Amino acid sequence: MPRPIFDQIITANALLEGDVVYFTATDTWTRDIQQAEVLSDEAIAQVRLIDAMAQSNVIVGAYLMSVKHTKDGHVPTHFREEFRTKGPSNYFHGKQELNHV
Repeated sequence: MPRPIFDQIITANALLEGDVVYFTATDTWTRDIQQAEVLSDEAIAQVRLIDAMAQSNVIVGAYLMSVKHTKDGHVPTHFREEFRTKGPSNYFHGKQELNHV
């Protein structure tokens, strides 16, 4: 049975801060996954990844990440990426503090 095909976004880590960042349609980086450019075509995704990797003065470790769409926006399809969107989990700080209810 073939694997399901998901849309993709580009993620990396900010070079100076180490924060998880996402590539936007305007060739900039954001810490908000909802602002990431969603790529549905594999060939275009590969070209955009090359564009993102060219910004090695800003980011490190860029790669494609699968996402699915929910009523709350894009969410990662893999648990590793879900952890990365939330930040460290030992206590509420950073992203977790902002999203803690």
